[in-house]
Amino acid sequence: MAKNDPYAALRYKEFNVFLLVRFAMVFAWSMQFVVIEWEVYSITKNPLSLGIIGLMEVIPAVSLALFAGHIVDQNEKRNLLFKCLVGFSVISIGLFLLTWPEFTTNISTKVTLYSIYFLVFLGGIVRAFLGPTIFSLFSLVVPKKVYPNAATWSSSVWQMGAVIGPALAGFAINWIGVHWSMCLIFGFSLFAIISLSQIERKPILNPKIGEPILTSLKEGIHFVRNSKAVLGALSLDMIAVLFGGAVALLPIYAQDILKVGPEGFGILRAAPAVGALITMFTSAYFPLYRKAGLKLLAAIFGFGICIIVFGLSTTFWLSAAALFLSGVTDGISMVIRQTILQLRTPDSMRGRVASVNSMFVGSSNELGAFESGLTAKLMGTVTAVVFGGSMTLITVVLTGIISPKFRKLDLRKDLEEHNADNS
Repeated sequence: MAKNDPYAALRYKEFNVFLLVRFAMVFAWSMQFVVIEWEVYSITKNPLSLGIIGLMEVIPAVSLALFAGHIVDQNEKRNLLFKCLVGFSVISIGLFLLTWPEFTTNISTKVTLYSIYFLVFLGGIVRAFLGPTIFSLFSLVVPKKVYPNAATWSSSVWQMGAVIGPALAGFAINWIGVHWSMCLIFGFSLFAIISLSQIERKPILNPKIGEPILTSLKEGIHFVRNSKAVLGALSLDMIAVLFGGAVALLPIYAQDILKVGPEGFGILRAAPAVGALITMFTSAYFPLYRKAGLKLLAAIFGFGICIIVFGLSTTFWLSAAALFLSGVTDGISMVIRQTILQLRTPDSMRGRVASVNSMFVGSSNELGAFESGLTAKLMGTVTAVVFGGSMTLITVVLTGIISPKFRKLDLRKDLEEHNADNS
């Protein structure tokens, strides 16, 4: 295999199937979240309701994360992913019914709203298991020598789903309504289930099957705590996403500030993912593992600047451009973080480390949504977004000053060691 082959991971059949499954799942999940955001805000006209959506998902996702990581490390990964996909499909059917006027005719608006929150809560339970399962299955469909390249393609496909899902959500709401948009989402979840059948069952690489759960969880936490690169990357990204969660307030910007309707909402919602997608495809040709720490700090600093510009903008295309550039910088952060995790995590601990990752970064999206909704309620929408961007900048500066070792982090040696192990 040629050195620095940008298509190295794509030469493995099961990895391509894995990418199809991941795309369909991310597309369905991101589209569903956007459609529900729009529906809930249309019902309530209360910015806090958008924060509650995030809170309902993050509570089970965080509470069950470590337990889910233990379960993933102890069990076969493909079947676990199948169960996660089935769970998501059931939730999609529920939301399909709750957005069907004929079904909700005799149900009060309050009951409908609380039922939506409940299904989002169930989605958080599914997500607690989904992230660690996908992360663990990833390492079983490609050899270690192509992990960095595979991480780039996997993240790119994730972003592709995150681009098309929200964009199509905005247009679909306008063209076919919320109810039939949910039907489309259910269709993609079924496609993910069918595609997954093309991946064979995988061996369980954990040598400690049957290990007591408390011992297992302590081992996972101990590993992350003592891996400074992993802990630093996760902590930095968590703070940035937590305080830079302006995306959660996009329904308010689309409906009340920029006044661009559902189509403009779809464009705004997709703009960050478009930027991230371009970054990730570019990184397949220009790897980011050199001077990774410095690049990560610079990327998140740029992300904070973009969030502030978006918050202050009253022009649609300037707002879209700011969100696009926030996606470019966020894409750099995501690729570097995923490369760190894949290179420095032992096979037997991937589920638990991925669970910690979901607690640090994945769930901070929902906590960020709650923080944004709460601060928007208390200090106004624009002020809340600018505050979040400013806190991101402060976090980056403090991290760079306090941790010079992280600033000098470089992943070339890790990559060389993995290549040597697989030569």
